[in-house]
Order: sequence, then C-alpha cells, then structure tokens
Amino acid sequence: MIRAAFLFGPALHYFPMKITRRIFAFSLLFVPLFFPISSGSADKPAANSKYLLFVGTYTTKTNSKGIYSFHFDTATGQLSAIGVAAETPDPSWVAVHPGGKLLYAANEAGKASTVSAFAVDAKSGKLTLLNQMPSLGEDPCYLSFDKTGKYLFVANYSSGTIAVFPILADGRLGEHTALVKDQGATGPNKERQEAPHAHWIEPSGNGIVFVADLGLDRVLIYPFDPKTGSLTPKNVPTSTGWSKTPNAKRGWFVTLGPGTGPRHVAISRYNRFIYVLGEMQSTVTVFRSPGSDDDNFHSTQRISTLPKGFSGRNDTAEITIHPNGKFLYASNRGHDSLALFRIDQATGKLTSEDFVSTGGKEPRHFAIDPSGKYLLAENQFSNNIVVFWIDPATGGLTPTGQVVEVPSPVNIAFLPKD
Repeated sequence: MIRAAFLFGPALHYFPMKITRRIFAFSLLFVPLFFPISSGSADKPAANSKYLLFVGTYTTKTNSKGIYSFHFDTATGQLSAIGVAAETPDPSWVAVHPGGKLLYAANEAGKASTVSAFAVDAKSGKLTLLNQMPSLGEDPCYLSFDKTGKYLFVANYSSGTIAVFPILADGRLGEHTALVKDQGATGPNKERQEAPHAHWIEPSGNGIVFVADLGLDRVLIYPFDPKTGSLTPKNVPTSTGWSKTPNAKRGWFVTLGPGTGPRHVAISRYNRFIYVLGEMQSTVTVFRSPGSDDDNFHSTQRISTLPKGFSGRNDTAEITIHPNGKFLYASNRGHDSLALFRIDQATGKLTSEDFVSTGGKEPRHFAIDPSGKYLLAENQFSNNIVVFWIDPATGGLTPTGQVVEVPSPVNIAFLPKD
C-alpha cells in the first residue's frame, strides 16, 4: 500500500566538516571528446512543471509488487501516489527512455536476472510489458542510454559484466550487441572485492562508455561504436591513468585508492571534473579531466561524506550534482544522511557544508527533480520517500513535510507530462 503522510597518491586535500543540527584548465573544444554533458542548467530550467515519477523497488522479502507511479508537481512540490505501475520482480533500477514513451527496468535476480521493457501510458501512469531479456550477468543494478536512444547499457554487479542491447522500433529489446567482463586486479577487501563488480555505466556523446567497478577500484573507460552497438576496447591501461597503446582486450581506466569501492560517478557541467563516490570508504574523489596537452586524469581531492568523529557502519549510495552546477550531494546508509558539498567552480574541489537526516533508514537512492527545486530521498528500510526543498542560494535542504510511503524504494525516474 502507498500512503502520503580516483586516488593516485596520498597528497590529497581534506576539508573540515561542519555538522548542523539537521543531521581540465583547458580548452572547451577539447573537453567534449571525453565526457557527456551533465543534465540540467541553472540558466535553462525545466519547462514542464508536472511529471510522472516511477519508483523501482525490491520485491523479495518485502510487500512490494514492483514499480510504482506518482504525480509530481514542481510548482508546488506535491507528490501524489497513483499506485502499482507494473508488477515485476525486484526492479532495482528503472530508467525512462529519452523519447518519453518507454521505461526499462533491471530485474535483480542472481543468475536469473533480466532487463524488462515497458510501454508507458502517460495518462494512467501504468506500464505494459513489451519483452524481457536476460541481463547477461548477475544482479543488474544500473541502466542508461546512448545519446541517440537506440541502445540500452546494463551494469551487472555480481558478475562484473556490462552489456549493450539495441532498442527496437517498437520499444522491445533486441539481442545484445556487446558483452564485456571487466578486467583488472581486484581491491584489498577480500569479502567485497573478490572479483569485478560493475556498479554504474554511462556513455558519452563521443563514443566512450564509463563503468564504475567496485571490485577493481577503477572507473573503466570503453570505446563504443554507435553504428554497431559494440564495445571494442583498443587501449591498454597504465598505472597512472590511460594510454593509447593498442590492445584488443582492455580499456582505459582511472584508478582509485585501494579499498575505495567506486559505486557511482557524477560528471560536472562542461565535463571538466568527475566525482567518484567510494561506497566502502564513504568518500568522494575528485578528478580533473584530461586537457589538450595531457592525456591523464588527475586526482585533486579526496573528501569524506561523513561528519568528523562518526565511527559507525556506513555505505554510501548515490551522488548527484545539482542542475545549477554549484552543489553536490551524496547519500549515506548507516549515518542515514545526505551530505552537501559546495563545488569550487574554478578547481572543482568540494567544501563540506552540511549533513541532513533523510528522515528514514538506508537511503539507497535520491533524485533531484528536473527543475532543481526539490530533492526526493528514498529510504529503503523505512519504506518511504521524503521530499526536501532545495535552497537555490546555499543548496541547503529543508523537509517539506511530505513523507510518502512505498515499500522498499530504491530508485526514482522522472517523466515530463505534456
């Protein structure tokens, strides 16, 4: 029932953490060769004010039925439940297609994992299953699209594999065009880094796909052919970043500190900096992107997502840059908070500003609405979504008072309504 109610060395910079009660320098012509343009803009706010919102959940050992839908109004911040959009097992990640008429879900089920394609009924908020395909790995946890919307990318966590599926004219998924297993030396944590674990995948608009691998302490970088949908790595990794030496078996990569466990990545506006969330050490590592005269990524900072003195169990989960490019947020599971950082626009470095309680337990994911006015935090273990208003001047978060119940929420995707 739903009811409203990357580290290259030790020379890193640490910033003092303030706790409140509420718990490259290079040409822009060169930059787009490497990173996708981050979504959102302070100068061009979202034109729509009304959205459908789809929530992915875990159904195993919970009361959830699958994917749930809501109405969300960015003019008022009102979140209203519609109901079950589709009954489907363990849709741990949902992604709305850029065309607005399709939704895809990662069904996390071990060796039986699948990816599901749905047609969206924008009036009712309901989803109709088109087809399912094996995810070609175990426990898919992240989905994304290429810039044309013709391909779906899948990160399979337990198997450490990534796959590419073509999206057919009717929205169904076709037979895969690529399947790659991440390669490299594993991290020092024998329990969690015993093998590759692909946790995040995003393509750029220039034939590059990025993969955060928790098991390898790396963000891997694979060339992608948008004409064939194939991943054809042609470069060999080096100890300091990436190289252009031909090699058909591996891709480029960016290296994190041992035991960091990279989970998700946020990319700044104009693609100047990347921010890698370390799940296992509760950190954000900042990298300056390659410049026109330098092929290497450079680590400039490593900062904690936790307040000074906290010593309990914690795993970070999600990282997002505000559409205005001035603030970065990360969620803590254990401390059960949202960490707020201010971004230095010249250097990309972070200054810790605040820690705000998510109003529940285990915030596995959060999302900022397209207007940039609100942040919605999904608390997996307390079965609710808490809505926060974002102060446009400071990035500060204030609960609006809205707490919507939904079983085991773990992902949110927005769809603008006509």
